[in-house]
Amino acid sequence: MRLIQSLRIGLLGLLAVAAPLSAQQQDARADGKAFGESLRGEAQEAARSQPNAANLPNYDRNAVRNLETLADAPERIESNAAAAATGHQGYRAMRDSVANRARFDPSEIEDVIARSLAINETPLDYTSGMAISGGQGNCVPLPTGSGSAGTYTATCNTGTRIDQSVGQCAVPLVASVTRRQQWHYLCNETSTVYGYPWCSAFDGGSCRITGYQPGPCLQWREDQFYRYCTEPGDPIAEITCDNPDARYTPYAVTTDSTIDTFSDESQCIGFADNGDCTLDNEICTDADPQTRVIDGVSVTRPCWEWQRSYTCTSREAATDCSDIESQGTCRFIGEECLTDEMPCETWERIYECPLPGTDISTQYVCDGDVYCIDGSCETIERTANDEFKDAAVALHAMDEARGQFDPNTLTLFRGTRNTCSSKVFGVLNCCKGKGFPLIPGISLLVALGCNREEVLLHERDAQGLCAYVGTYCSDKFLGVCLTKKKVYCCFESKLSRILQEQGRKQLPKPWDKPKEEQCEGFTLDEFARLDLSRMDFSEVYAEFTDAARLPDELETSILIQQRIEDYYARGGQ
Repeated sequence: MRLIQSLRIGLLGLLAVAAPLSAQQQDARADGKAFGESLRGEAQEAARSQPNAANLPNYDRNAVRNLETLADAPERIESNAAAAATGHQGYRAMRDSVANRARFDPSEIEDVIARSLAINETPLDYTSGMAISGGQGNCVPLPTGSGSAGTYTATCNTGTRIDQSVGQCAVPLVASVTRRQQWHYLCNETSTVYGYPWCSAFDGGSCRITGYQPGPCLQWREDQFYRYCTEPGDPIAEITCDNPDARYTPYAVTTDSTIDTFSDESQCIGFADNGDCTLDNEICTDADPQTRVIDGVSVTRPCWEWQRSYTCTSREAATDCSDIESQGTCRFIGEECLTDEMPCETWERIYECPLPGTDISTQYVCDGDVYCIDGSCETIERTANDEFKDAAVALHAMDEARGQFDPNTLTLFRGTRNTCSSKVFGVLNCCKGKGFPLIPGISLLVALGCNREEVLLHERDAQGLCAYVGTYCSDKFLGVCLTKKKVYCCFESKLSRILQEQGRKQLPKPWDKPKEEQCEGFTLDEFARLDLSRMDFSEVYAEFTDAARLPDELETSILIQQRIEDYYARGGQ
C-alpha cells in the first residue's frame, strides 16, 4: 500500500512539472508563428520587386567599386596586390628578416655537427664502461641467456586420400510407332447358333477376345409406347487376330498402331557400373511440349528427358609431410591413427619444431674499477648473477598457484578445452597455431571462414598459452578420415602451461583421449609432489629478464661513493 502511494505521489509530481513545460512550448510555438506572419508581406514584396542596393544592410557601393572593375580584368589582381603589399607593416617585417638574417655555408654546418652525428650513430661506443673518475672502467659480459623461443607441435597426414567428383548424364525417352493389320471375327462361347463358330476354334493362334456384343433377342415385349427384349440371347464375342484365319471370314480388317517407349541410359552406363559412384538425384529437363508426333502418331508423355547427377569417389595414396620434413629442424614424435578402422587408412604424424629465435646482442654490466675512500683505494670485481631466473620462476609459480586455486574443486592451474578443425589433405586449415605468425595467421583464418573460437585459439596458441592434447577424426567416409579436429588445453599464462605439460610427465598424469579431455587442474596432493627444479622453464626466462628492470651499476656506485664522501665531509657526524 505504501509503495502504491509513493508511486501516486511521484506521478502527480511529474504531471505538475510537465504542465508548465507544455505551456511554455505552446507559447513559443505561437510566438514563432506570429513572427513569421509579420515578415510574410516583406518577403512577398521582395520576391516581386527588383533588387535595390540601398535596402541591403551594410552595403557600400563605393567600397566595392574597384572589385567590380577587377571582375572584368582579373589579370590586374596580382599587380594590385603586389603594389599594396609594399606599404603593409607585416610584409615589410618579413622582407627585413630575409634580407638581414645570418648566412652559413652548408659545409661549415656539416663540420660543426659531424661529431654529434657520429656519437648519435653509435652512442654506446662513447659512453659504455666509463668509470666514476671519467676513465675507462671494466665491463663484465652477462652470460648468454638460457631462454629459448620454445617449440610448437606440428602435424601432417599420410595414408589414403579420397577424392570426390560430381558427374552428370542425360537419359532421353525414345518413342517408336509400330503399325500392323488386325482381323476381327465374331464367335459364340456356348453354341453355334446364329451361324457363328465356337470361340475355341481360335485358340492357340495369335487371336484374343477383345470385346462382346449382345446376342439376338429371343423374346420381345411391347407396351403402349416401347418395345424391349425380355429374354436376350447369349452374347457374341469379338475375336481380334494378328493373322487372317482362312476358315472364316472377318467382319472387319483394321490397321493398329502400337507405341513403344524406353529410357536410353547409354550415357550413364559408366556411372551406373562404377561401384564408387552413387546416384544423387534425377530431374526432368525436357517436359514441354508433352504431346509430340512420332511417325504421324501423337504421343503424350509427362517428361521426355532426365538428367542424373552422380557423386564418385576415388582412393589414392597421399602425404602432406614434405614441408615439415624438408625443414630439418623438427623432431619426429610419433604417429597416430585418425580412425578406429583396421587396417588404418589415415595416419597423423606428429613433430616437435622450434619456434624462430630472435637475435640477442651481448649485454654487459659496467662500473668503475676502483673505489677510493679517504685516499684508500680498492679494486672491485663484479660477477653477474645467474640464479635470478630460477628464483623469479619459483616466485612466479607460487604467485600463480595462489591466484589460480579453485576452491570449489580444490585444484590448481585448470585450463579450458579448445578445438579447431582442418581438412585432411585439404586447403581448409583452421589450426595454424603458434608455428604461424600471429597477424597473418588471423587474416588467413578469417579468409578461410574459420569461426571466432578457432581464431581466438590461434591467438592464444601463438602466445604460448595452449598445450596440444591430440587429434581425432570428426568426419570420415568409407573408413577414410576427411576432417580432423585438434584439441588444446589453454591456460592463463605460459608458466601455467609449462607446469601442466611437464608436471603431468612427472606424476605421471597423461592427457585423456582427445574426445574426452577436459583440461582438469592439479589437486593439492599432485602439486605438492611436483619438483620444479627438474622442469625446463627456459621458454619463460627471457620474458622475466625483459620484464625486470635492474638498477644501473654505475649510477648506484656513484651514489654510494657520494654518500660516503658526504659523510666524511661532515666529520663523521
